[in-house]
Amino acid sequence: MFSLGDTATLRAAAQCPLWVGSGHSLLARNRKGSVMDLKTSGDHGQSPTRIPLSSLPPRDWAAAARALDEDGAVHLPGALTAEGLARVEAGVDAALASPSAHAKRFYPKEEATFQEDTGHRLIGVVREAGIDTTLAALWGLPDFWYLGEQLFLKEGGRARRTPWHQDTSYLRMMGSQLVACWISLDPLPKRHCLEFVRGSHRGTLYNGSAFAADDDTAPLYGHSRLPRLPDIEADRANWDIVSWDVAPGDLIFFHLGVLHGGAGTEPGMRRRTVSLRFLGPDVVYDGRPRDEKGAQEGNDVALSGMYAGLRHGDPFRTGVLAKI
Repeated sequence: MFSLGDTATLRAAAQCPLWVGSGHSLLARNRKGSVMDLKTSGDHGQSPTRIPLSSLPPRDWAAAARALDEDGAVHLPGALTAEGLARVEAGVDAALASPSAHAKRFYPKEEATFQEDTGHRLIGVVREAGIDTTLAALWGLPDFWYLGEQLFLKEGGRARRTPWHQDTSYLRMMGSQLVACWISLDPLPKRHCLEFVRGSHRGTLYNGSAFAADDDTAPLYGHSRLPRLPDIEADRANWDIVSWDVAPGDLIFFHLGVLHGGAGTEPGMRRRTVSLRFLGPDVVYDGRPRDEKGAQEGNDVALSGMYAGLRHGDPFRTGVLAKI
């Protein structure tokens, strides 16, 4: 499930100093949505303080951009430098050690800890570690906005998997430039990694998971035209599921509309992960009803100020977000 905090917190994060960067050979999308090379010159009028792409590990950026666009998720092994990884780990560990008012524990009756927290404390880490530079290379954009982070800790026994879901079920946003950067600070074999249904961001939008203890597909909205989540775990062979072995320093970028779920952990394991979420200029308000009786779930209340006055298809007032 994706929680953002509230509009006031988003507005406060927007006041953070802007670190932006210099031009490099990037990728862009033409009006038909296909990937094309973009040779940038100069810095688009921005400050040169964004970490340059040349200082990050090299890779085939065109192939990575296509995978994110077509599959809805892309694994970038070794994307962080040693210094960048250290900054991410320090930021996450500090946040876990000092939980915010939004922190919660899922399934509290179970032995294992499954803890979640949200906020906007890691925007400096995004910049210092070059994660913004990486996303700029994938999107071919000089500017985008930070939606906030979501931290997870699983430890202390056998922790259940995170239910399959789409983050867009909990948001009222739609567009191609709506992604999370998922980072594990602990090495994970693919059977314990975040999993994705390849290409599902281009398909059906399902009702959200209520994260019920007895049914992962229990709907978030009680009276909705959105179809109930399928029981993917019971029928895994019929879904194109992809995941990877990950090591600290790897990044996984995924579209918030892709079906995804986190595998469980075993006794003796500790899994510290963080999702950093971003919005680009093509994202607009999704005014399709979630609940036919007007129930507000997910982030409806928390983001009511950001949604106020918008109609289906309207661009967002990005002044309440932190520009990267």
